[in-house]
Amino acid sequence: MQAPRTVTGTGTAQPLGGGYPLEPGGVDDYPVRVGSMLLTLVDPHRGYERAYNRWYERDHFYAGCMTGPHQMAGSRWVATRDLKAMRWPDVSSVADPVDAGSYMAVYWVEEGHHARWDRWALERVRDLYARGRGFAARDHVHTATYDRLGVAYRDGDPVPVDLALDHHYPGLVAAWFDALGGADAAELSTVLLGDLVQELLGGSSIEIASSWAPRPELREGRAGLVPMDLGSPAGGSNRICQLFFVGGDVVSELPRFRRYAESIAASGLGEVVLVAPFVCSVVGTDKYVDELW
Repeated sequence: MQAPRTVTGTGTAQPLGGGYPLEPGGVDDYPVRVGSMLLTLVDPHRGYERAYNRWYERDHFYAGCMTGPHQMAGSRWVATRDLKAMRWPDVSSVADPVDAGSYMAVYWVEEGHHARWDRWALERVRDLYARGRGFAARDHVHTATYDRLGVAYRDGDPVPVDLALDHHYPGLVAAWFDALGGADAAELSTVLLGDLVQELLGGSSIEIASSWAPRPELREGRAGLVPMDLGSPAGGSNRICQLFFVGGDVVSELPRFRRYAESIAASGLGEVVLVAPFVCSVVGTDKYVDELW
């Protein structure tokens, strides 16, 4: 097995080389790139878990998201009651209460095309709800869009973050931090993706660490623009969301994440807002619907 090492992607596709595409490229050598994401953390109302799971997977996942322009990929993740009990800190401005949010969906939007996708998404959700294709028995805990800041990899020739949602990783950890000392999200991301993330990834089953900043139009919510409450605001200019893709058992890696978060707090770099583990949903089944509460 290749010795792990961290490679930080530039976040921008490089000019096509003379050998493209006949020579194998690295993580920054292909022109299709994820530039932003939609992240939605939701709870179905009790008693509607199975109905919600099937509606979302068989209707809304596609009609409300995947058919949109420049929507590259999407995936669904689940936090069972046991996984929700492992979140920290005890109080969070992302999930209130901290165990709110059983299902998380993540979608990639192609770099340079967020504005067009966003216009489509707003029109589409209003149209679907007007035609009775919404789901009233659910609560949005946190739904926001984010811009890609940077990414670090465990291995030298990794699965690119652009393909991460299609790779079907068994686990994912979502973490939110607020930068301290006047730093903004980009500055905090740059620091975290250095030595701290290298220590987190090395020798682990955590393969990808990605950083994202809330888009400005989502920082205070979108009241009146969509037919439902989207939950907690995305956060200020100092907020970052990090998504970590785990190739093994996500629970066994949580002690590493706790040390990582404690290092961030102890160094004065940032405040820990939420660290939450998830497992990948099993598409086409009702697995986990009876394990949410």
